Amino acid sequence: MQPERHTIRQRLAALAASLALITGGGALAATAAVTVQLATAAPAAAVDNGLALTPQMGFNNWNSTHCRAEFNETMVKGIADIFVSQGLKSAGYSYVNIDDCWALPNRDAAGNLVPDPARFPNGIKAVADYVHSKGLKFGLYSSAGTKTCDTLGFPGGLGHEQQDANLWASWGVDYLKYDNCNNTGADAQTRYKAMGDALKATGRPILYSICEWGSNQPWNWAANVGNSWRTTGDISDSWSSMIGIAHQNQSLAPYAKPGAWNDPDMLEVGNGGMTDTEYRTHFSLWSQMAAPLLIGSDLRSASAATLAILKNTDVIAVDQDSLGKQGTVVSNSGGKVVMTKALAGGDRSVTLTNESGSAQTISTTAEAAGIGGASSYALKDLWSKQTSSTTGTISATVPAHGTVMFRVTPGSPVPPPTGINQLSDLPWTSATNGWGPVERDHSNGEQAAGDGRTLTINGTTYAKGLGTHAPSEISYYLGGSCRSVNVDVGVDDEVSSPGTVIFQLYRDGTKVADSGVRSASDGPKHLTADLTGGSRLKLVVTDGGDGINYDHADWADAKLACGSGPAAGTSALSDLNWTSAANGWGPVERDHSNGEQPAGDGRTLTINGATYAKGLGTHAASAVTYYLGGTCTSLTTDVGVDDESATNGSVVFQIFRDGTKVADSGLVTVSDAAKHLTADLTGGLELKLVVTDGGNGNTSDHADWALPRLTCG
Repeated sequence: MQPERHTIRQRLAALAASLALITGGGALAATAAVTVQLATAAPAAAVDNGLALTPQMGFNNWNSTHCRAEFNETMVKGIADIFVSQGLKSAGYSYVNIDDCWALPNRDAAGNLVPDPARFPNGIKAVADYVHSKGLKFGLYSSAGTKTCDTLGFPGGLGHEQQDANLWASWGVDYLKYDNCNNTGADAQTRYKAMGDALKATGRPILYSICEWGSNQPWNWAANVGNSWRTTGDISDSWSSMIGIAHQNQSLAPYAKPGAWNDPDMLEVGNGGMTDTEYRTHFSLWSQMAAPLLIGSDLRSASAATLAILKNTDVIAVDQDSLGKQGTVVSNSGGKVVMTKALAGGDRSVTLTNESGSAQTISTTAEAAGIGGASSYALKDLWSKQTSSTTGTISATVPAHGTVMFRVTPGSPVPPPTGINQLSDLPWTSATNGWGPVERDHSNGEQAAGDGRTLTINGTTYAKGLGTHAPSEISYYLGGSCRSVNVDVGVDDEVSSPGTVIFQLYRDGTKVADSGVRSASDGPKHLTADLTGGSRLKLVVTDGGDGINYDHADWADAKLACGSGPAAGTSALSDLNWTSAANGWGPVERDHSNGEQPAGDGRTLTINGATYAKGLGTHAASAVTYYLGGTCTSLTTDVGVDDESATNGSVVFQIFRDGTKVADSGLVTVSDAAKHLTADLTGGLELKLVVTDGGNGNTSDHADWALPRLTCG
């Protein structure tokens, strides 16, 4: 809470924080009238006090009463009664908190804070005891300055940290909101840490809510000091204020975790400045962002509609989900904003928010929401309570300033197809990313989807792969059918400042590969991992120890080998299914020569008068691939230019095992007899048969793979 005289400074601080995120979170520099250097410290571990493992829920009187005389002992006790009688306690609200103006303007002779006897004639402890008797918790307010924020100037905690903390603990206080007014310009981290240490020293578990308005980028340091930190200036009861604050808070998702939460300020639901549709959006977005849910309206006069919003247990369950992930923006275009939030157990919460002034159809997909890979999905609308199913599309007509909120539950996941698969071509079962969405076959770019570029690691470019940003996790369902994964990893060249990351691969929760720290100056590093029997593959990127700025991390040419190879024994290659086939003229033919353009127009395979019943008829330039699955040992074949070529035709036959050439015919012309090739395929995952022209163009280059026999098992 801040006084009105700080409004302009608040807005500048909020703008500066927002610009710092824009310039620090991506590789492109931004120019603006206000700039702030984003700190490079890694997000701190959560403070170890065992509190706020899910975002705190409760009440604070400020938005509805301010410092008016109605703020008193009777009012606070009445709120505790309403928590119980109206089912708010059952819905999860537990803290009854009082804000500024509870104390006298001066400390007593011993330097202690004194409750205002007019407002609290029985003292604060009596109020706390009453709240506790209802099975609830009690919180109060102070400021990390010489005085609090109200213009009447009540005593702040600066220089009295341990004295005040001890007094509050003796009263049974469970929660402290610590503001930032009249701070004398002293270092914020020092001031807030002093109170955090004092609270810890009391031995009483007191949830510590840091309220310094985002001015000093508390997301970079407050997690090991308190349980939540304000990320913005004060909210007001209007659509523009609420949605603007949501925008500022959305980009800070990587910093939230159990015990440590981004706080975009209290709820305005029910205060009258917005419509119920807008209040549902407010409540939906705060829950999607894993924000503290502190009721800021006067519950003594709350309407049935207000109570229905505040008690929507399906939406509350999203906020209170034990996984502790803050939702992230999937897309934002033309006032249509999609957010996704990972939930414990594998579900996702998806919000479709219409920020425009007329109804809009908003759509996304399960995969874009980070929950692909299933054959179908159950959808539950958390406001209408209607249920439906989809194969992947998530869509709704959303009223102006409204939000449709779905809980999305995947059905049975689908394993990858047999063969060598590019991970960027497969649906993931879940994906979270530190900045913007995970990108397919492009770098991470900036916040918007699709704004990346060709994947490039220290000058090496890749056509396929995944562009991510630390911290990132991408999961794939394997179903026990995959053997291995191979990938090059590194920091993308789009980074203009140092970025350091660590790449890790996990099979069913066990780490099976680790890149170590990779920086922007390092070339690509190749990782491979055995996935035999594994049900799930997870790709993880963490920061390299210097924070998450510029951590644009590429998984390049990521190949997943799945399924069993050919049956044991010796098989004619033309009897097996290839995984891909490209041909210079017409299709690849089975057990016939290439012929002409139409399929099936070839003849018996014939090389220099010798005929063959089995084989492949191709035409340069040609490439035919087979999946081996690591179970085959050798390939034997005769090769040559088919006699249908008459007087022209010269080619080269090559055999590749996993990209390594293991046999080469040299130049073969139509006048040559068949040449016999043998290739060692031991342990290989993929076989590729390649025909190139002999250096004189591909006219009449009808090339036969005659009696190709594959031995496996």
